[in-house]
Amino acid sequence: MKAHRLADIVAALGGELHGDGELAISRIASLDQADGRSISFLAHSRHAPKLARSAAGCVIAAVASLPAVRARGAAAVVTDDPYLYYARLTQWWRRQEGGAAAGIHPSAVIDAGAQVDPLATVGALAVVGAGARIGPHAVIGAHCGVGAQARIGAHTCLAERVTFGARCTIGERGIVHAGAVIGADGFGFAPAQGRWEKIEQLGAVRIGDDVEIGANTCIDRGALDDTVIEDGVKLDNLIQVAHNVRIGAHTAIAALAGIAGSTRIGRHCTIGGAAGVVGHIEIVDHVHIDAGTIVSRSIRQAGRYSGVFPFDDNASWEKNAATLRQLHALRERLRALEKKP
Repeated sequence: MKAHRLADIVAALGGELHGDGELAISRIASLDQADGRSISFLAHSRHAPKLARSAAGCVIAAVASLPAVRARGAAAVVTDDPYLYYARLTQWWRRQEGGAAAGIHPSAVIDAGAQVDPLATVGALAVVGAGARIGPHAVIGAHCGVGAQARIGAHTCLAERVTFGARCTIGERGIVHAGAVIGADGFGFAPAQGRWEKIEQLGAVRIGDDVEIGANTCIDRGALDDTVIEDGVKLDNLIQVAHNVRIGAHTAIAALAGIAGSTRIGRHCTIGGAAGVVGHIEIVDHVHIDAGTIVSRSIRQAGRYSGVFPFDDNASWEKNAATLRQLHALRERLRALEKKP
């Protein structure tokens, strides 16, 4: 693996270097697994005992931790937010690895009416439909399908086996992981004398800039209007986003969550794993929903919400949960009182 001079890392990302800038860094590692050629990070004081045992050659740390880092002989990069610095370091490290060379693999099938930028990459056995546009430095992975009239923005990467449906769009610097399906039909049917009549889904999916979509996540196209994922949204693996949902900018949703149709989720929200959100409701900005919560009505006030019986603001839910644990004892006390003459 290629090594990088510590001084070069600091020149690229900033921070205040204490120690040998010529130190060759060959990997990023946790404090537990680091060796003398590793760079690690100390994001919280509770991990200080790990620092004392670590063999890391360099540690990214806040100024308060500098004496402890230097006392054990390691170099230090001092920054206000070590965790954020670590995140940016991982991005820089990945860029140094380089990517696939621009160009179209001989086995890819590109419709004559599609426009693929000369700086884009299209992998083996990928298919790009009529009228589709692939922007500069975009990557279309092997076995991907990009539908007719779809738009893929600059520097956006579709990993292997992504299905990106007709007329769907994604902005710049997006990441769509393997197996995701963007633009399948929404689940729309009209009851008709004991059977179901399909409602054709005539909308599309519009995805903004800097969006990341996890493996095997599905985002359905709208029935009439588009399903919309705004800038900076982060979706984990195995999430279902139904037709005509709108997810506000910089909201993050963990794995196995399900969002039913026509729900509007605000900006800067978080939704925990395996949470469920019913359809046709609204969740305002800055709402945080705990894992496993069933959201069965609109949330019109920012805050944290939890529970399934039913969900409530977190403080009320915790009180109810504590009472529920005591329900058996309370019942026995009530029975004893009822038996008294």
